[in-house]
Amino acid sequence: MSVDPPVDPRGPRFSAWLTSLVLVLGMVTGVWQLVAAQAVIFAMCAFISLRLNPYGQLYRTAVQPRLKPTTEREASEPLRFAQGVGFVFTLVGTIGYASGLTTLGIVATAGALVAALLNAAFGLCLGCEMYLLLRRFRPA
Repeated sequence: MSVDPPVDPRGPRFSAWLTSLVLVLGMVTGVWQLVAAQAVIFAMCAFISLRLNPYGQLYRTAVQPRLKPTTEREASEPLRFAQGVGFVFTLVGTIGYASGLTTLGIVATAGALVAALLNAAFGLCLGCEMYLLLRRFRPA
């Protein structure tokens, strides 16, 4: 697992908006492949590198150059953990939709959607908060 450098916190929020859009489309249409595609993105970011996120790449090339520079940075470890949590929810959602267990697909995907919307709209990363909470209980 590689270590990503700290990131501009506006990037994850931008990514969360696009993630929310994909998850809403998946839920509204019931097309499990959309939820699965998001699960793949989460997996790549959680288990390989945040730099693989196509939404982050779009942010860095098309959005960030148009914004005022910022020195604010966010550690990558909590973000990668959050991506792992998103992966679990979207994986369960994909399994639910693909196997005909639509209620399971809706509930799991809705969990991921709520987390993404909280991050996008309010900058509250639930997975990041979980990471920090779990770190407190880790032996020194």
